[in-house]
Amino acid sequence: MAQIITMPRLSDTMTEGVVATWLKKVGDTIKTGDILAEIETDKATMEFESFHDGVLLYIGIQEGQSAPVDSLLAIIGAAGEDIAALLSGGTATETKEEKVVEEAKPTSAAVEIPAGVKVVTMPRLSDTMTTGTVATWLKKVGDTVKEGDILAEIETDKATMEFESFNAGTLLYIGVQEGNSAPVDTILAILGPAGTDVSGIAANYKVGAVAEAPKVEEVKAVAQEVVVAEQSTSGRVFASPLAKKIAQDKGINLSQVKGSGENGRIVKSDVENFSPSAVATPAQAVAEATNAVAAVKPFVPAGEAFQEEIKNSQMRKTIARRLSESKFTAPHYYLTIELDMDNAIASRNMINGLPDTKVSFNDMVIKASAMALKKHPQVNSQWREDAMVINHHVNIGVAVAVEDGLMVPVLKFTDQMSLTQIGANVKDLAGKAKSKKIQPAEMEGSTFTISNLGMFGIQSFTSIINQPNSAILSVGAIIEKPVVKNGQIVVGNTMTVTLACDHRTVDGATGAQFLQTFKAFMENPVTMLA
Repeated sequence: MAQIITMPRLSDTMTEGVVATWLKKVGDTIKTGDILAEIETDKATMEFESFHDGVLLYIGIQEGQSAPVDSLLAIIGAAGEDIAALLSGGTATETKEEKVVEEAKPTSAAVEIPAGVKVVTMPRLSDTMTTGTVATWLKKVGDTVKEGDILAEIETDKATMEFESFNAGTLLYIGVQEGNSAPVDTILAILGPAGTDVSGIAANYKVGAVAEAPKVEEVKAVAQEVVVAEQSTSGRVFASPLAKKIAQDKGINLSQVKGSGENGRIVKSDVENFSPSAVATPAQAVAEATNAVAAVKPFVPAGEAFQEEIKNSQMRKTIARRLSESKFTAPHYYLTIELDMDNAIASRNMINGLPDTKVSFNDMVIKASAMALKKHPQVNSQWREDAMVINHHVNIGVAVAVEDGLMVPVLKFTDQMSLTQIGANVKDLAGKAKSKKIQPAEMEGSTFTISNLGMFGIQSFTSIINQPNSAILSVGAIIEKPVVKNGQIVVGNTMTVTLACDHRTVDGATGAQFLQTFKAFMENPVTMLA
């Protein structure tokens, strides 16, 4: 039976997604685990894989188009299966035997869901998961649930994972008790306004039989015609977004590049390793020689103004919105201090001389920040209209530049990590961010942020606070220059850092004391090893 695939919610704040690239086309055979498309969320561009086997019968959202979460994304089923009923908003084609069962059970009709009530079903938390077991409920019936709250811990076939709520309301009903197992999409819980009677929903709810079925606004052809129309566009070049951008920057025609990815898809390495000379024709060689001769002639300006419009990605829109909100709502002020890095350089060289050990200056900055935050918890805070929240746990977000913008993976309980553990975790999370493998949960919960542009030769800069944090540390490059030590001018190594603070929570003296403690740790790294 055909399966409707809807636009997934790939992050806790995602309300709509953009299809960046389809990796499959109508008519292709799909296996469970195959990557169907790359989808832009408000946080990242992520690969979306299939949980079903079959043939891709229909694509509902074209490349570059955006659509709300739960919109019709695609339909997968048997080759030649009639999906006209699904496209018109109906359910999958039923067999005669299934119809008899339905007639015998009239109570399975669509359940009407009152406004504000949300049915939460057992999620599919891994690509092979068919059932889940509720290990622990972290909320009980009657509790108020906020968006982002952890509802329960669920055991999959691979791990025990936290399951958070994407909705706010009161927990009205629990469908699977602790220790019990249930298939994916079974009713797990019901959220809604306090006091709402949901007994009828709990008794009669059936997956796929809710009045809120996926809709298609316009259907201009029957399923078979849709397939033909989709197949007619298959002549385009398949390439990852990063490969397209690199090709555009280098002026490479992607039609000349041979792809090494799945189904001949062009990836980053294909473009970077592409040699135009390998495909140059004699005519092109003549044209290049002619251009070389023409190059010695006096230059006569003959150009014209040229502009390019690049559509904003979901990530870019979110970055713009959040940074604007932070800059114009939080009263920023900045504190700058210069560090003597001679001892840090010597200590790092000594540490990295040990077998299988690799520590960066950024790792040392993160460790020193975590230890300083424990001594000055007010810097590790957030502002609310009714109260100031002091975080006594330290979760440091580390800004990472990616193709489409900026991501901030979070090191949970950073103060409890050693320098080598910090280094390993940063490398792992940064790699996931750049390869689009990072999970939304790995970018949540930061209490302080570090942005380091030293590797680009930037000596000093200021950053915008990553709310709800109260501060962000901007780290510059290590510079060799003349310095005064013991009354003598000598060659030294210095580094400038700037702390941006929210004046609502962090007073100037508090920020200054934090930087003094941070400076002490950085200039005497042995104190961070105790």
